[in-house]
Amino acid sequence: SLFFFFQAEDGIRDFCLSRGLGDVYKRQGEIHIYDVVKSKLLRTMGGHNGRVGSLAWNGYYLASGSRDRCILVHDVRTPDDYEMRFTGHKQEICGLRWSYDEQYLASGGNDNKVFVWSPKAGGELTRFSQHTAAVKALGWSPHAHQTLATGGGTADRCIRFWNVQTLEMMDSVDTGSQVCNLMFSRNVNEIVSTHGYSLNQILVWDYPSMQKLSTLTGHTYRVLYLAMSPDGQSIVTAAGDETLRFWNIFPGAKSKSDGLSCKSTLFPSNMDLR
Repeated sequence: SLFFFFQAEDGIRDFCLSRGLGDVYKRQGEIHIYDVVKSKLLRTMGGHNGRVGSLAWNGYYLASGSRDRCILVHDVRTPDDYEMRFTGHKQEICGLRWSYDEQYLASGGNDNKVFVWSPKAGGELTRFSQHTAAVKALGWSPHAHQTLATGGGTADRCIRFWNVQTLEMMDSVDTGSQVCNLMFSRNVNEIVSTHGYSLNQILVWDYPSMQKLSTLTGHTYRVLYLAMSPDGQSIVTAAGDETLRFWNIFPGAKSKSDGLSCKSTLFPSNMDLR
């Protein structure tokens, strides 16, 4: 599978792919869902009063975050524009991520805040205010569903780990540069972070020790986007240098009897598309 990300002057921010539901196009507060095979517009959803800067799929549910400081949860099976509306951020919402058990939705904003929402409870579960810069990077652990990782911008540079059940911060690591994305490996106990100013690199960390396993370089501008292949072995990154880079960094999934104690082997192969 290939993931494509676009940015243009007409307000298109990015595309978000969901298997079986099509691509999402967003501009001026509207969300358009397309069937990418038939190149056909399926529907348009409103509800926002400003640009939509972040999206996150969860089955038939799509969460969207906007400059209007609101988060909307849409059900693509219903004709309504949205099913739920969450408010709390004081500035634009930069990032959204559903937990693997589908119980929680995390959001990060330009107000330096992290919110955790419970759609089943109908609202806010908690909020964290320790970051000192905007929070775009969010990642839930697939192995411990209560574990959330968040990353701050240039004035913060930290990856912080939270237990959303005890509502405590478990760890904080200064990475030395702006944190743009976070993603846990599904196959091993490791986490990937991508960075902007000033290093523009990709880091692979052991978790929970947070020992740095590898530094991947090549991008010349901040690494804005990160996606993982369905088998969990490869990632693709996209940056302001107008390149997509494909990296094979994790081993294949192990059987349950093998556990999660294996470590990744950073394969030498990578591919650069310009």
